[in-house]
Amino acid sequence: MNTNYAAGIAVALIVISLAVNGQVTSSIRGSITDKNGDAVPWTTVSIPTLKIGTTADSTGIYVLTGVPSGNWELEVKYVGYQPYRTKIHTNGTTPAVKDITLMGESASLDEVVVSGTMKEVSKLDSPVPVEVYTAKFFKANPAPSVFDALQNINGVRPQLNCNICNTGDIHINGLEGPYTMVLIDGMPIVSGLSTVYGLSGIPQSLIDRVEIVKGPASTLYGSEAVGGLINIITKNPKTTPLLAVDAFGTGWGEVNADVAVKLTVSNNVQSLLGANYFNYQNPIDNNNDHFTDVTLQHRISLFNKWNFERKENRVFSFAARYIYEDRWGGEMNWAPQYRSGDQVYGESIYTSRWELFGTYQLPVKEHILFMFSANGHDQNSAYGNTPFLADQYIGFSQLTWNKAVGSHDLLAGLTYRYTYYDDNTVVTADSNNPDVNNPSLTKLPGIFLQDEIALNGQHKVLLGARYDYNSIHGSILTPRVNYKWNSTDKNNVIRLSFGNGYRVANVFTEDHSALTGAREVLFEDELKPETSWNGNVNLVKKIPFTSGGIIGFDATVFYTYFNNKIIADYDSDATKIFFGNLDGHAISQGVSLNVDLALMNGLKLNAGATAMDVYSVENGEKTQQLFTEKFTGVWNASYTIRHLGLTLDYTGNLYGPMRLPLLSDDDPRPDRSPWWSIQNIQVSKAFGNGMEIYGGIKNLLNWTPNKGVPFLIARSHDPFDKGVDWGANGQPVATAENPYALTFDPSYVYAPNQGARGFIGIRYSFY
Repeated sequence: MNTNYAAGIAVALIVISLAVNGQVTSSIRGSITDKNGDAVPWTTVSIPTLKIGTTADSTGIYVLTGVPSGNWELEVKYVGYQPYRTKIHTNGTTPAVKDITLMGESASLDEVVVSGTMKEVSKLDSPVPVEVYTAKFFKANPAPSVFDALQNINGVRPQLNCNICNTGDIHINGLEGPYTMVLIDGMPIVSGLSTVYGLSGIPQSLIDRVEIVKGPASTLYGSEAVGGLINIITKNPKTTPLLAVDAFGTGWGEVNADVAVKLTVSNNVQSLLGANYFNYQNPIDNNNDHFTDVTLQHRISLFNKWNFERKENRVFSFAARYIYEDRWGGEMNWAPQYRSGDQVYGESIYTSRWELFGTYQLPVKEHILFMFSANGHDQNSAYGNTPFLADQYIGFSQLTWNKAVGSHDLLAGLTYRYTYYDDNTVVTADSNNPDVNNPSLTKLPGIFLQDEIALNGQHKVLLGARYDYNSIHGSILTPRVNYKWNSTDKNNVIRLSFGNGYRVANVFTEDHSALTGAREVLFEDELKPETSWNGNVNLVKKIPFTSGGIIGFDATVFYTYFNNKIIADYDSDATKIFFGNLDGHAISQGVSLNVDLALMNGLKLNAGATAMDVYSVENGEKTQQLFTEKFTGVWNASYTIRHLGLTLDYTGNLYGPMRLPLLSDDDPRPDRSPWWSIQNIQVSKAFGNGMEIYGGIKNLLNWTPNKGVPFLIARSHDPFDKGVDWGANGQPVATAENPYALTFDPSYVYAPNQGARGFIGIRYSFY
């Protein structure tokens, strides 16, 4: 225990002593071990309401002194273990003895989840399959944002959509980003404009866990959750450290810093204040195309969350977030004075975004929650000499009522969503006067009802339906059915899911390729909403070892059938992108498997693989979807030497070939990407004072997509096509200078250009 901490405890003891008028105090003592009986040293032990604490010694023995008589909640925390809380009585005279056994984070077989049914429920009891990833999982490969952190989750792939500005979206089981709904604390925050840019501004330091539902989730969350949803659960101010710092830098010059401070206003009011700063200002061109390999970024994000403890444990919390980002990529000699001009090509994007969201439980006997969110997104962009200016405001409110009646668990809700969108493209232009903007205003009221029926201890059925009325496209009905069976010991679970999806697309906010490069965007007709039917079968099996530890298997078969699917056609014309509804149908189908292994000797393994086939059928012709691999695999292997406080993490992913857009039949680039893998290694050392140092190598194999390819960006030396000769049909013609009849185009992208780099960082937590 350091001097400052000891002094703090002394002051606290004096205050408590005065408060109880000289009341005699006693102590609490005991040992702290893991499930295998091994000591857990340097564990933090505290009574938060008294603001006193101590740290266990190297043998796991702790002594907490200065505890007045009464009933208290003892809290025990240590990195890599689940927080432990217990009630304990002290009489003010004799010491209380309490031995404690901590459970490893990965040993939890029954996490509480909310994403599947919109209410807290045991993961094993949920009829909807929900995958849970804790903050510790993401620390194995530290990243500056949620977008980068998701790369090691099976079936979830961060997809880069631009070789120049490096923006992207999240694919789930092969479906593009617009089919995935991203929530923060259950609120639909990331959508529309922020589908492309919003994910990069959510710092890892605020994440308590990430819950993922793959497949039909339309009943509860609306039409955007066709492919699935990602629910980012932020930390609870009540259980966070007083101070948490996480900062790292890389050999490429990237710097990322997260700071979170807990503020206790009173015994009933706690607040979490967080800030994230990311800076990368080091232009690098290792592939020698005269363009930056990685976009330069300057980003700051502020986050503030408040929790209020109310009578009868009623919920009240709200949070706010603000993000500002300045990013650019382009020719190495680009500078801000060239923005929007045609002398030096650059893509410069200024993003300013605010968010507000919260939950309030009504002070009535029934369990009624009011949830709300609002966000504003301002984007000022220049893609070469093409400006893109857009504003979006979204307001969302939801009222839910939850009632258990016998074997029925009912959930009913009313929702309302208002979206304002305006930009400088033809999308919001007045049909009678193209020079006048006509902002899009969309009102989306809805109602849903869900009945979770427990037939007995082993069988459960979930029936649900949702009705929305889109002010532009009319009525939307989305039913849903789920069934779950589990063995009596819950080590075997089978789930069946079936549901309907509905999506309205906004091309310019969702598809970055519609803006970048030199292609002209054309719409074949007015876009109609997409509809889909999707289902999956999920099998979970847990096998505990008699010697300690466990292995788990989680397998899923999924299938989605689309009507009116909106397809981006890169193939018909090298100078254009045609958007239109598919005159036929589209299919997304596949199978995935996750394996989790946790042994008591400190070895943990999480590995997964997904094989899928995503294609469209039109006029009897089958076409594979662009930018979608048929196979993906991920792994995360960790080994901890507990008596040394050392942990070794080895993470990686493997992707199969995907179809890529070419500019002509003579384009010398392959129309399929190769097999590729990015692997990372990290060593971390935990100290007893709440400090942890970590470091390693990212992209250990130094793999980059330019290897084996003549070029990635077509005609990078002539980004404004000033040297292209055009034929009478408006198409480029072959010349000695342009033998393949190409135009400038950065859409040939499937993987990051960043090679191997070292990193080193530090984490510090003070309770």
